[in-house]
Amino acid sequence: MIEIAPDAAGLAGRAATRIVATARHAIAERGRCVMFLSGGNTPRATYARLATSEFAGQVDWSRVHFAFGDERCVAFHDPRNTFRMVYDVLTSRIGIPDANVHAIPVDRPPAEAALAYELTLRTLLGTTQPDLVLLGLGEDGHTASLFPGHAAIREQVRWVVAEEIAAQVTWRVTVTPLLFNTAREVVFLVSGASKADILRSVLEPPCDPDTLPAQAIRPISGRLDWLVDRAAAGRPSLPRA
Repeated sequence: MIEIAPDAAGLAGRAATRIVATARHAIAERGRCVMFLSGGNTPRATYARLATSEFAGQVDWSRVHFAFGDERCVAFHDPRNTFRMVYDVLTSRIGIPDANVHAIPVDRPPAEAALAYELTLRTLLGTTQPDLVLLGLGEDGHTASLFPGHAAIREQVRWVVAEEIAAQVTWRVTVTPLLFNTAREVVFLVSGASKADILRSVLEPPCDPDTLPAQAIRPISGRLDWLVDRAAAGRPSLPRA
């Protein structure tokens, strides 16, 4: 499904509404909710909205677990650190237990961090599915830290890998499509006119995940939705699916 919001603020509100609804449903059905969070400016606006009194009081956060789809291998105090961003705008404001926020351990070497985080996720999930995965879309078609031409896109064994992104001059740890595609729900959040062309390319054939990694995200039995604002949808706008 493609849902188009009028602007970035409207997108943040709709995304926060979706997160609350998913959390409440998962808690009612299974006693807890496991969400994978994304970094970037678009999710940041959603997290800030989620932390407001309008939304935060609607969820029993003691029953929610946050994991991360990827992380740059930079220190906690670095402004590029996703865990730090989420802490600043969301987790420090909603009273979620620290033990329920599962950060990628970037204080270790990248390969070691990936192995450790995979163990964390396997312990957290067991044989269950993630309830919700939030993802963004880069202007080159990447999502999480799945970049064009990188082996993580086709990984068939590992849930988490470390990749050196030469163009970004950094190492990253990323969850692979192998795990993302087991989720009950995957939601892409896309905002801004600069994303209009790549969004259309990702949504239209042909399917070539090595070139457009976001196309590798195809939930096996779950739901895939795109929440986008009018600017990202372009004109003429994308059809609602």
